[in-house]
Amino acid sequence: MQTEIKFAGFGGQGILLSAKLLAYAAMKQGFFVAWVPSYGPEMRGGTAYCTVVIGDKRIGSPIIKNPSHLVAMNRPSLEKFADDVKPGGVILINSSLIPTRSGRDDIIELIVPANETAIKTGSVKCANIIALSAFAAKSKVVDLDLLKECVKSEFSAKPKIIPLNMKAFDEGVNIANNS
Repeated sequence: MQTEIKFAGFGGQGILLSAKLLAYAAMKQGFFVAWVPSYGPEMRGGTAYCTVVIGDKRIGSPIIKNPSHLVAMNRPSLEKFADDVKPGGVILINSSLIPTRSGRDDIIELIVPANETAIKTGSVKCANIIALSAFAAKSKVVDLDLLKECVKSEFSAKPKIIPLNMKAFDEGVNIANNS
């Protein structure tokens, strides 16, 4: 079994962090993992994307042309990568910033108003955690409890923001479970 997930959006949206958290959770489950970031020199505001490859065997190459899933946090990312996703995969669309859909009927489309939900939760900065948990709940690529522990651990140096991120995580799971 091998699963590939592409996270994509603007720099500053927490794309690389979301992918890293998913990779950590997969490693804690005993899977082999590759994490391959890519971003422009602009960092904030430029395009950022990251591929996570999860497998039960050693990963031959982390370079993937057709990922199993896509987490698209902005419209350019959806337009660039949606056609590459394998049939049957999940495409998460951040509907707060993407007014269109993938145009595909051979995938599972998960519509998540990540930014709007994050603002209601307490900070737009947790939109990536909402998207990550919603994607993980829908795709079932990692154990949700392990992923939640990875999120908590990531923010352990900033204990004041752990409750916000835990609330954001739960909001994402609720969105996925109700879609």
